[in-house]
Amino acid sequence: MIPLVYDQINLWGKDDEFFLALLKRLKVESIADLGCGTGRWTTHLAQYGYTITAIDPHEEAIKLARSKDDSGNVKWIVGDSSNLQTNTYDAVIMTANVAQVFLTDDSWKQVISDVFRSLKVGGHFIFDTRNPLVKVWEEWEKDMSPDVAKDRLSGDPLEIYTEYEGFEQDVYTFYETVKNTKTNEVLVHEKMQIRFRNQGELDESLKQAGFSKIETYGDWEFKYANSESRSFIFHCVK
Repeated sequence: MIPLVYDQINLWGKDDEFFLALLKRLKVESIADLGCGTGRWTTHLAQYGYTITAIDPHEEAIKLARSKDDSGNVKWIVGDSSNLQTNTYDAVIMTANVAQVFLTDDSWKQVISDVFRSLKVGGHFIFDTRNPLVKVWEEWEKDMSPDVAKDRLSGDPLEIYTEYEGFEQDVYTFYETVKNTKTNEVLVHEKMQIRFRNQGELDESLKQAGFSKIETYGDWEFKYANSESRSFIFHCVK
């Protein structure tokens, strides 16, 4: 996640609408947005009057998020799941495949344990992740065209290039480079890694964390996921 360009290349979509619709169905009030990034989704959610705690370890992203928020409904925190307060939230949500950034079994176990601890009884844990059986990385690797954006301050045109290194076990590595096309200056070059876990593996980890009810929707519809679903949306209840 590169704050400089993130909002410009990740526009509002079907996934955002689905998360909003699910939260409305559940009639929650207090929400923790874990891995909120630049607040692209959080600031929209705040317009609906929810009380929101938004947490991300990326200081630059939180600074940008704060600058966009005029709702007064969001508490912004530079931190991680350990900053979640105990028995506090009606829902904890992780959007934009944040679940895939936890590369080790221990880090994933810690996150879902912290989430479980932080929820009120009857509270909801909602997150999305890509289905490894669909092999979406094969599509990524065929698309060599850069994304385009603009520098927020200067207005200069930017291009975002992605280079793919591939898998080591189930961790996928790639690199993102942001270049100012006017000056040819490289502004950002970052290594990215994500882990692809299968549905059964995720189910088992959530059960071990204590979640008694786990439903998995597929592809941003209120229909249960199957092996051909590109995205899994997990809805777990404490």
